[in-house]
Amino acid sequence: MTRLKLTVCPNCGNKNLKKVRKAVTGTRQGKRYSAPAVEFYECHECGERVYDPAAIRQLEQHSHVSSKHKSARRVA
Repeated sequence: MTRLKLTVCPNCGNKNLKKVRKAVTGTRQGKRYSAPAVEFYECHECGERVYDPAAIRQLEQHSHVSSKHKSARRVA
């Protein structure tokens, strides 16, 4: 798999994009999640974050929300 190697922010054009490793928190389907030690690129000028496929998989694992819906209908 090819790793991302970025140096320029795709949002603001800052030429000092840095790879960082941080905990990422967020909300998915109304539920909070936290993924520790996610590696991604971050722009210190505008705050833009760029995630590679491995980071996205890590976020998906930690933000897992049950996809089971209780929509079964009863037939009388």
